[in-house]
Amino acid sequence: MTASIRKEIEELRAEIERHNELYYQKAEPEISDYDFDMLLERLRALEAEHPELITPDSPTQRVGGKADSLRPFAHTVPLMSLDNSYSLDDLKAFTERCEKLAEGRKLEYVAELKIDGLSVSLHYENGILKTAATRGDGQTGDEVTQNAKTIRTVPLRLKKDAPQHAEIRGEVFLSRSQFARINSELEMQGEKTFANPRNCASGTLRMLDSQVVASRRLDMFPYDVFSGSQKMFTTHWENFEWLEKNGFNVNPNRALCAGYDELVAFVNDMETRRDTLDYEIDGVVVKVNSTALQDEFGTTTKAPRWAIAYKYPARQATTKLLSITVQVGRTGALTPVGNLEPVQLAGTTVARASLHNEDEIKRLDLKIGDYVLIEKSGEIIPQVLQNIPAKRNGTETDFEFPTKCPVCGWEAVRPRGEAVRRCTNPDCPAKIKARIQYYASRKAMDIEGLGEVLVETLVDKGMISDVADLYNLKVEDIAALERMAEKSGTNLIEHIEASKTRGLQRLLYGIDIRHVGERYAKILANNFRSIDRIAKASVEELDDIPEIGLTVAESVHSWFRDAKNIELIERLKAAGVQTEMGVSSTAALDDRFVGKTFVLTGKLEHYTRDEAAKLIEERGGRVSSSVSKKTDYVVAGSDAGSKLTKAESLGVTVLNEAQFSEMTGTQQ
Repeated sequence: MTASIRKEIEELRAEIERHNELYYQKAEPEISDYDFDMLLERLRALEAEHPELITPDSPTQRVGGKADSLRPFAHTVPLMSLDNSYSLDDLKAFTERCEKLAEGRKLEYVAELKIDGLSVSLHYENGILKTAATRGDGQTGDEVTQNAKTIRTVPLRLKKDAPQHAEIRGEVFLSRSQFARINSELEMQGEKTFANPRNCASGTLRMLDSQVVASRRLDMFPYDVFSGSQKMFTTHWENFEWLEKNGFNVNPNRALCAGYDELVAFVNDMETRRDTLDYEIDGVVVKVNSTALQDEFGTTTKAPRWAIAYKYPARQATTKLLSITVQVGRTGALTPVGNLEPVQLAGTTVARASLHNEDEIKRLDLKIGDYVLIEKSGEIIPQVLQNIPAKRNGTETDFEFPTKCPVCGWEAVRPRGEAVRRCTNPDCPAKIKARIQYYASRKAMDIEGLGEVLVETLVDKGMISDVADLYNLKVEDIAALERMAEKSGTNLIEHIEASKTRGLQRLLYGIDIRHVGERYAKILANNFRSIDRIAKASVEELDDIPEIGLTVAESVHSWFRDAKNIELIERLKAAGVQTEMGVSSTAALDDRFVGKTFVLTGKLEHYTRDEAAKLIEERGGRVSSSVSKKTDYVVAGSDAGSKLTKAESLGVTVLNEAQFSEMTGTQQ
């Protein structure tokens, strides 16, 4: 009896997956939705009677229950962002740079659509989907496995040639038709609708109830495959062929291009067709096809040198300027924001636009009541391009930019030569609130639940006045606030407690030293390893780091000479916040590496570029992208190019892979 039931279950699963593929991959359905649902119900009933026969890749396992929270997921290989280009000249410059790096070797490019969604990483163990995570900040995302399983175009089991550990990267999105359906249903229920498909997809994938996620019918286009931390194929194009064989819904709108002219033809063709697609795109992603060349070209601190995102021109609209509000940021900068008559622009409703500063208002000759032309720069930030004087009727009024802070009333000073006017009150509530929000942001200390409204309440009630005060808050303090409860208070305090272990790099970013963003925070952390060493460093010591210029060095030095800042650091240390660089379990600081600059070039046989860079940084060294007199070592693999030649001409020490392995103690 069990054998016959097992056979029926296996046949049902195979039949359901076959119809899934016919419907989602081939658009050739053979049965109605009702008949499909009946097959699924029969399988669900059999599995309920025989739970011992349920497997992780069964179609019934796509929808689970509710979760209490999303867990963080650390990416083995970081998900990097791409550099953007907004003109064909930029695209041409990219291909010319690639040709120069290739040094005469044949180049091909893959052009694929830039889907307006959110990046995800799917991890398969022995062919079975085990984990799914969002991109997050590229290093750490949110685990969304159960939600990803609801996406019918995400296979629960790989079909062919699956390595022990496979990672598939792709873009989750919501089709235009599904977006229209969801908003229509929300309108009928009297609920707030979504502004655009991307916002809806992003919010949906991070929901805690996978049954609601399933009802939204998200989709995914994959674009990359890894075996462990290694790329699986010699070309990027082969990724798509493997993905199709394994049941993924691969976007058919892609091209293998020999050079710039063929790329331009694809870009122009897709721009004319973009509005006929059932999903939003905002450009085309161009990648070097050869994975060996990808590794050789390497990355900057933010993006790969072998890929670029060509963004289609911004879309524009005309609307009315109703008023101007002046906001005060964490540095005290007074920033004017135009409040607009709501208008649809590039798939979203726009009601506000940046006006940058008082000079920009004068340059545009803006008056309250003007009709203005706006656009989304890079289809992200709305900007006012110009006013339309012909539409003036005499009722428009001038706007006087304030000379006092609109929040605290202190003098707002505009230093000579600067475009920005700043509040001079060091304790301005607006500056305090903005600094705390910045500290709690994802790229900094990532304190989930500490949003704008709660920060405003905590500051206004005198419960906190700086970021160190966060660590004195108790559950009962939060629970006593309006619209809060013990559970939300407990969750927030847990997130605040967790922020203590974010590490030195994110702390340096979060304390908001002027000019120190993600990149410089990482460089400072890797070079000094502790906040106390940074605090004691002279301007000369800071400026001596190749990537740190004099402006950043002086800014960092000045910040640590302020007694209030030193007191803040001491209070953070007393609260248990990590202020030293952690050392990995497999490496320790090594005098041969500490303070030394390494450059990687050529193809390494046993390491990826990221792996080699990690070995260097763990031991106290730093990795640079270019060879100079300040370079200490060049690690040269096979097919090393101009960097090796330059290193030899400058007398820089060159290590082959065997010497590097011996130096790091990682002999293969």
